[in-house]
Amino acid sequence: MSDEKNMNEYSAKNINVLKGLEAVRKRPAMYIGDVSSRGLHHLVNEVVDNSIDEALAGYADYISITINKDDSVTVVDNGRGIPVDMHPVEKRSALEVVMTVLHAGGKFDKNSYKVSGGLHGVGVSVVNALSEMLKVEIRRDGKVYFQEYVRGVPVNPVKEIGKTPKKETGTTVTFSPDHEIFNVTQFKFDTLAERMRELAYLNKTITIKISDLRNGGEEEVFHFKGGLIEFVKYLDETRVALHKPVYIEGEKDGTPVEVAFQYNEGYAENLFSYVNNINTHEGGTHLVGFRTALTRTFNNYAYKNKLIKEGKIILTGEDFREGLTAVISIKVAEPQFEGQTKTKLGNSETKSTVETLVGEKLSEYLEENPAVAKKIIEKCLKSAEAREAARKARDLARRKNALDNMNLPGKLADCSITDPEHCEIYIVEGDSAGGSAKQGRDRRFQAILPLKGKILNVEKAKLNKILENNEIKAIISAIGAGLGAEFDDTKARYGKIILMTDADVDGSHIRTLLLTFIYRHMKDLITSGKVYIAQPPLYKLKKGKQEYYAFDNKERDEILKRFKSNGNKEEELTQQQIDEGAVKGITISRYKGLGEMNPEQLWDTTMNPETRTVLQVTLDSAATADKIFETLMGDAVEPRREFIEKHAKYVRNLDV
Repeated sequence: MSDEKNMNEYSAKNINVLKGLEAVRKRPAMYIGDVSSRGLHHLVNEVVDNSIDEALAGYADYISITINKDDSVTVVDNGRGIPVDMHPVEKRSALEVVMTVLHAGGKFDKNSYKVSGGLHGVGVSVVNALSEMLKVEIRRDGKVYFQEYVRGVPVNPVKEIGKTPKKETGTTVTFSPDHEIFNVTQFKFDTLAERMRELAYLNKTITIKISDLRNGGEEEVFHFKGGLIEFVKYLDETRVALHKPVYIEGEKDGTPVEVAFQYNEGYAENLFSYVNNINTHEGGTHLVGFRTALTRTFNNYAYKNKLIKEGKIILTGEDFREGLTAVISIKVAEPQFEGQTKTKLGNSETKSTVETLVGEKLSEYLEENPAVAKKIIEKCLKSAEAREAARKARDLARRKNALDNMNLPGKLADCSITDPEHCEIYIVEGDSAGGSAKQGRDRRFQAILPLKGKILNVEKAKLNKILENNEIKAIISAIGAGLGAEFDDTKARYGKIILMTDADVDGSHIRTLLLTFIYRHMKDLITSGKVYIAQPPLYKLKKGKQEYYAFDNKERDEILKRFKSNGNKEEELTQQQIDEGAVKGITISRYKGLGEMNPEQLWDTTMNPETRTVLQVTLDSAATADKIFETLMGDAVEPRREFIEKHAKYVRNLDV
């Protein structure tokens, strides 16, 4: 009877139709990924992308981004300015249509934009929908036009507010992210600056200025006449290069292709690919074309010039990628991306375009620079020798399938559930913490792998040496998805890999070593969102039967100040009292390590999915990540010292 009643209640009146930008506000994550810091900064990128598209079309060469004192952002360009005349179908200003209608814009008309990053035409309208306030000012035809919006709704029609010289054109957008939508609304200067630097490298004719008017202000101006050549030099700044960057530029079948690369004395491949300025993290056909051309051209040259003896050794693509730093940037009129995230290019014709052009240009370069060619081939031969030495170790480390427990490390406490989607593994620093974690975990879905000491710094080691490290072998075996070029994250035995280390200097170092290993040899775990960092508490505060955990000094201080001593009057505490724990009736325990917690405490604070805090490791900028890992873990000392000096002010809870 109740089922019949429910069926009768489900009718046309239950079908909701979201109009205008309501859908964006209802489901913001569908359009910007999430409503945390990543989605917040994506708003700025969407506005800047419109300005970049003007530059790609040849109408702009200057972009300014300003973080204002109230955390609003202003983006200015000297492009043509968004049209303001009456739209023939919508019967309102084209500016208002662009700002309030999804899938509206000039990107669908190839007469306006030959290439564009804003393929779907949802960018600026989404920013408008997710902003408490947005103001747009247009300069064109010798006039200045203005319109203001509140949460995507126009306050007034577009109006003319002044005059300007006809040669001064462009668009100015100022917006404040909506506190009702976002968990955080404070922009990070460094996050935005990294993306602007990247865009300036990719577009050598553009000058991009970014300013922060908060707290005294920071400012950076990016303009790189050398373009991708300077990009590669920047990426390899802390490495020892074998030669000057090779630069390839050309156009085939209407697709402009730019490539710059060089080899260094390191062992990691650092390859970054872009389509219409969009970082294609997952690669695609353009990347396949480049790699194929690289392997074939070098092999042909090596055999032709007898640098490789027939039948002795075969150089593979893996050998040619060791120690390679490369940037490939192409402009495609009709890009076919996989999903709105635009992280993988699918155009089949692009593979042959890139492969042919790079192959021809690289062959010419090698013939003209035999000394460089010989150096590169010699490095690749050494890589092949190391690869052969590592083959047996790799075979032992690779699992045949997810259910075969034969090669699992003995110290792994596995979970009983075998579905990776519902399983997680804690990689834990130390046997003591590993013991507490094993006792405190939920055995159904939580696996524990304790590590002894610090793993090898893979930034300074060849693959065969990496696979000799017992702790690394245990990690590879436990995850069960292979390694390096053969790594397949879909075969991972766990849906979450959680790094759990002590909240001290040694713990931070171990965590960095683990992240370096994962980034260099299992990067797909990060791009697929499977890597997390556990957040164990630093303090336990106890007053009578009340217990609180604090994850940093700020939270500790806030908890202390909540304790009251006289009726409803809050106790006034000095910072010295707080730091020394000299507060009447309150016990403050400082956890120096995970091993100091008993299993119940570790479960309550760090492992219980209902109460724990874990930070997901994301890859907003692969180029930035590569630079940081090389700076922190590479051989060069001076860049590491400069990095530490610059970021020392952000350090909290340093144990000395």
